[in-house]
Amino acid sequence: MLVDSHCHIDFPDFSEDRAGVLERAVSADVGHLLCVSVNLSDFPEVLSLARQSARISASVGVHPNTCLEARDEPSAELLETLAEDPKVVALGETGLDFYRPDCAADTQKERFARHIEAAKRSKKPLIVHTRSAADETLDLMRSEGAAEPGGVMHCFSEDWATAKGALDQDFYISFSGIVTFKNAQNLRDVAKKVPLDKILVETDAPYLAPVPYRGKRNEPAFVRHTAECLAELRGLDLQTLAEQTTANFFQLFSGARS
Repeated sequence: MLVDSHCHIDFPDFSEDRAGVLERAVSADVGHLLCVSVNLSDFPEVLSLARQSARISASVGVHPNTCLEARDEPSAELLETLAEDPKVVALGETGLDFYRPDCAADTQKERFARHIEAAKRSKKPLIVHTRSAADETLDLMRSEGAAEPGGVMHCFSEDWATAKGALDQDFYISFSGIVTFKNAQNLRDVAKKVPLDKILVETDAPYLAPVPYRGKRNEPAFVRHTAECLAELRGLDLQTLAEQTTANFFQLFSGARS
């Protein structure tokens, strides 16, 4: 069995065929999905999907590029309260994104710190997004004690130094369809080095469909292609890679077992 450790099946991209998407995931032996929150206004839909199936878990959080009025910024207390729902297994996605800074850097850092605090209070792991902000992300994780709840660097596309910095804080590294792209040799080199017991696989659907579907809408069933690529890189058969990454997922997101 495989797990898609990060997808957004609540997005409108799936509104016309969500049932078919879930059926295809099962057919591809994808036995569990983590539907990840990017804002609080859509969180009820994320939670509703998770409540409809034992195969789906949810997170709660606000993406670094979600623009909010200051009065609408979530407090650590609010995030902690929302995370009390048993279907919520993580805080996020959160982090820093300076590539497309729709939200000011200082605001992103303050929001990220509140997510870390909520994760520490709720004892649930973090889902961290970083883009063009690797050093700042790792520094803030260290200063705010993100190692305490732990978590995952989702859709990882950075260098080995960044991976090592996250691993040193007991974080997992999740690989998406990017690792299958022709121009991603540096990322494949990183994927060979990450300890096998710290690897997750994801789609980030509807984005970043792996080869051979690159450029099309991504969906959870396609995580199999990412897993196949990683298995080949590591000199493993797909079953071994699937079993290990699935065990890793449930080790990190222990609430998803219930």
